[in-house]
Amino acid sequence: MRYELNKYKRFVKIVLIVFCLSLILPMFVVLIFSKSDFGKKFENVKRFIVKENEINKNKVDFNKIKVYNSKLNTIQEIPLEDYIYGVVAAEMPVSFEIEALKAQAVAARTFAITKILTPCPQANGGDVCSTTHCQVYVDKNERIRLWENGKGQENWNKIVQAVSDTKDMVLSYYGELVMYPQFFSISSGKTENSEAVFSQSVPYLKSVDSPGEEIAPKFKSSKTVSYGEFVGIVNNAYYQANLNKANIKSQVKILGRNTGGTVSEVALGNVRIKGTDFRKLFSLNSANFNIQFNLKGVTINCIGYGHDVGLSQWGANVMAKNGNKFNEILTHYYTGVKIVYIEDVNTKGK
Repeated sequence: MRYELNKYKRFVKIVLIVFCLSLILPMFVVLIFSKSDFGKKFENVKRFIVKENEINKNKVDFNKIKVYNSKLNTIQEIPLEDYIYGVVAAEMPVSFEIEALKAQAVAARTFAITKILTPCPQANGGDVCSTTHCQVYVDKNERIRLWENGKGQENWNKIVQAVSDTKDMVLSYYGELVMYPQFFSISSGKTENSEAVFSQSVPYLKSVDSPGEEIAPKFKSSKTVSYGEFVGIVNNAYYQANLNKANIKSQVKILGRNTGGTVSEVALGNVRIKGTDFRKLFSLNSANFNIQFNLKGVTINCIGYGHDVGLSQWGANVMAKNGNKFNEILTHYYTGVKIVYIEDVNTKGK
């Protein structure tokens, strides 16, 4: 009996020891790890675990855009579609065909989305500026006031229709947002490859035919400067050129042209510059030019108006007059693109 009792006492002691250890050990483990690197490492991991509701809060809102007005030095946040009304009204003549206006709306909206994603550095904290540096924007009241045909509201309604008919539509290239939806006023009959103008090859900005733009008022332009003024402008910008009136005719030459007809390189005495730089130097309408020497001085004749890359606005109107729809116009001028809704495009962009 005594043996059985001692055996029972030992069993009770073992149970009590196990029970105590079960209480003490977890506290001991927590204490150790709270003082070790494990606790710190776990906190570091938690910093990279983002809750779903936090992700949703950080999503980009494409319904509004912040527009910087450089004249007033103000930023106005407005609905995206209202902004597109103002851009189309400012950038394209309202007399153009409705399908051309629709094409402009899609290009303008695509550009606006790119600026929401990557704001313009000149927008002073906004997304986009209201000048040609980005794309021109005017509000409804100002645009109606500037129209001189007495049909302000009718004109505005036409713009609204073009934008509304393409609501939320943007350009995509292989499923990603088109980041460079360039457009300009008038081509010389053919648009230019992007690398010829912007020194960057963009797969959807390729040279395409754009006939019928000869009817545009600014299709041709001319500028004449005296020999002395020409020499002064060149030598002031490029002192190594060493031009003078005596050697100007033999020292100024066009050395080559790009696919679309724009000048690739010009010799100015001892220097060679890009055709696009020559255009800036003399404030020309385009880089598709020739140079003539006459009794009055140096005459520079240009064809087209603008940088000549992407959508030609006058070319778009010609296509619309010929029965092409806005999607056909866009896929002609932007090689390989598709027109999709904003929600269906990867805004990582190309």
